[in-house]
Amino acid sequence: MSFKNFVLSKIFFKNLGVAVSIIVVMIMLLLIWLNFYTRHGQARPVPDFFGLTMEQTAKLAKKSRLKYQVIDSIYTTIVPRGCVAEQNPKPGFKVKKWRNVVLTINAFKPEMVAVPNLVDLPIRQALALVESSGLKMGDPRYRPDLSVNIVLEQLFNGKKIIQGDSLQKGSVIDLILGKGLSNQRTSVPDLMGMNLEPAKNKILVSTLSLGTYVYDNTIRHGEDTIKAFVYKQNPEYKEDASLQLGSAIYLWLTVDSAKLPVDSTLLNLSDTIPAPDSLNKPPDKP
Repeated sequence: MSFKNFVLSKIFFKNLGVAVSIIVVMIMLLLIWLNFYTRHGQARPVPDFFGLTMEQTAKLAKKSRLKYQVIDSIYTTIVPRGCVAEQNPKPGFKVKKWRNVVLTINAFKPEMVAVPNLVDLPIRQALALVESSGLKMGDPRYRPDLSVNIVLEQLFNGKKIIQGDSLQKGSVIDLILGKGLSNQRTSVPDLMGMNLEPAKNKILVSTLSLGTYVYDNTIRHGEDTIKAFVYKQNPEYKEDASLQLGSAIYLWLTVDSAKLPVDSTLLNLSDTIPAPDSLNKPPDKP
C-alpha cells in the first residue's frame, strides 16, 4: 500500500483519532493536576501579624491556613520584645493556602553599641555619626556660645556621656548646641510631606528644635507611625519666614495623602488639636 493510500485509509484515521483522544485526555489530566496543585481560585489575604507574640502568631497562622517562618530579629521600640516587627508578604496580599509568611521579630535582648564622640562637631556631621552608630538624635537644646550649631555636650537621660560608653541600639542621645551670642535668625524649613525622622533632621540642621508633634486619627498601629508624614507645620513655611536660632517647630502627621494640599492654610484640622498660639506655647496633649 502506498503512503497516499495509507493516509486516506480508515486505519490511519482510526489511529489518528485514538492518538488525538489520548493527547486530549492527557492535557485534561494535566490541567486538573495543575488546578489542584496550585489551588486555583483559593487565594486568601495575608492577615496582619504586626505586634503579635509567637503564640498569637501561631494561632492566627493556623486559623488562616498559612505557615510562618522567623528568619531574623531586629531591635525596635515600636513593638514589645519577642513580637513581630516585620512580615512578608504584607497584610492584605493574597496568597495560596499553607504558603509561608516570613517574619522578623523584635529581639529579646537589645544590641549594645558604643557612644561616639560628638563634642566640637557641627550638627550635620554629628547627626550622620549618631545614625551610623545605631543611635538616634533627640531634641537639641541651645545655649549662648561663640559657636553656632556646634555640639557642646552629649547627654543620655539628662546625664553626660562620653565616647566609649555603652548604650542600647536605638537609644536617644540629646545634644546641647551653641547658638551664637547674637539674635541671629534662620529660615523656616519646608517640612510638608516628610516623614518624622527626616523632618527632625532637617529641623536640627536648620539650628531649630522640634516642639510637640501630633498624629491624627489615621494612625492606628506602629507601622503607621513610620509611614506618617507632615501635613501641617507651625510656623508655616514661607520664603521670607525666619526664626531665632533654637526656636521650636510644631508638627502634625497623617497617613492620609488627601490632607496634603498645596496651601496648608486650607487644611481641615477637626480631627486634631488646634495649632499653638505662639512658638513658646506648645499645643495641648490630645
